Amino acid sequence: MLNILYPLLIQIPSSTPNPGDTSPIDFSSPFEVIVYIVAPILLIIFYFTYRKKQRKDKDQE
Repeated sequence: MLNILYPLLIQIPSSTPNPGDTSPIDFSSPFEVIVYIVAPILLIIFYFTYRKKQRKDKDQE
């Protein structure tokens, strides 16, 4: 069984970030706050305003 698992373990790249290497969001870093909190909220707001505008334009036709 070890002979089967060993080739699979070798394939994990050592220089790339792995899921176990991540840390929680640092709220003292302005970049992380903007990227993970502000940007998604703005994208959702812009999406709904865009949809509302598209429906309004479609209804006027």
